Amino acid sequence: MLSEAKNKQITQVGPGTPMGQYLRRYWHPIAAASEFDNKEVKAVRLLGENLVLYKDMSGTYGLLDRHCPHRRADLSYGFVEKVGLRCNYHGWLINEKGRCIEQPYDDTANPNGTMKEKVRQPAYPVREVAGLLFAYMGPQPAPELPIWEPFTWKHGFIEIVTSDIPCNWFQCQENSCDPVHFEWMHDNWSIRQRGDTTPYSPAHLKVAFDEFEHGFTYRRVREGQNDDSPMWTTGRVALWPNGFYLGSHFEWRVPVDDENTLSITWFFTKLPAESQKNSLPEIHAWHAPIKQADGRWITSHIINQDIVAWVGQGVVSDRTKENLGASDRGIAMIRNRFFEEMDAVAAGKDPKGTIRDPEAAKCVPLPIAEPQLYKTIVPRDEWVSNGYFKRRLKEFPWHYGQPPEIIDAFRKAVGLDADGQPYKG
Repeated sequence: MLSEAKNKQITQVGPGTPMGQYLRRYWHPIAAASEFDNKEVKAVRLLGENLVLYKDMSGTYGLLDRHCPHRRADLSYGFVEKVGLRCNYHGWLINEKGRCIEQPYDDTANPNGTMKEKVRQPAYPVREVAGLLFAYMGPQPAPELPIWEPFTWKHGFIEIVTSDIPCNWFQCQENSCDPVHFEWMHDNWSIRQRGDTTPYSPAHLKVAFDEFEHGFTYRRVREGQNDDSPMWTTGRVALWPNGFYLGSHFEWRVPVDDENTLSITWFFTKLPAESQKNSLPEIHAWHAPIKQADGRWITSHIINQDIVAWVGQGVVSDRTKENLGASDRGIAMIRNRFFEEMDAVAAGKDPKGTIRDPEAAKCVPLPIAEPQLYKTIVPRDEWVSNGYFKRRLKEFPWHYGQPPEIIDAFRKAVGLDADGQPYKG
């Protein structure tokens, strides 16, 4: 368990807090780029700061403090120009670096004035990678944005899914280093939800946790497996500091503030060989609901089940009342590492996994338990013979609420319908 003081330290993310200062040393995904296909400005809240994200007419993204430096109007109601975001109140124009480049009336009344040269709006850099928009909110010079190897894969169907989670980010992230929950929350609970009284799923026999440069791995052996299983030899990745990597997809738990989290996930599904002659499908983005009409949490899909566990701990989990067991070694390891890391950053050191070499950041490999499943292109008949891919034709197992036009686009890209027959539209 943690003391009350330690629990606050690891969960509070606002400006000036130890964890807030630490997390600001990393690039965080904050939106899908396609969100700006039909809009130009979006109000966002990140790490306890109210901000505005925009894309100007030249295609440049900006992330600014939400309040205009003139008289504090809400810039999320502003409008974009060829360069920058213009306040709708008095027309001040701010660029992506937080510089005021126009003050319409003042520029007329006092053409030799220097006031706008002195105005500096808090601003953070934004970069687009693999359909995601990443922001960096820490001190300069910024580290390199790691281009994870899956972002370089070709010939896949990519989806970006977001959800708003009403609890602290850290209880979401701890799930990334907790293998045994999968046996109970996803396997056994799903069995019981279906009304099935068959025996429980294979039990975990042993688990192990290892640290590497970009996070931790958890490894496991379940009944029916042996030490040759890729789940034991390689395992899954708790991606530092707030991600999870499973081979075909990433999950990030981005702190909105101390009581809210943005869940943002990136999914890659390889397409069969016959689809390679077609142009790559667009990257699809959608927002997933987490509650039913009656206010109960949705429990039918994998990440929705995780969400039930996260929010069930309270807005901020009270870790002074925990009783950790043998399966929680990974939880203890990442907590201890965070405390060590906050001390290291306070002493002026770079945080864990920081990349300063631009060449090293261009394609960063991660442990992959079954690389052939995601990277090896196979004919359509072999593709559909795999149980995971065949299931994907019928449903999206991770999040509830996939729009019908996206599942149809997926089937069209694969060339098969829900039953594995040739797609006819």
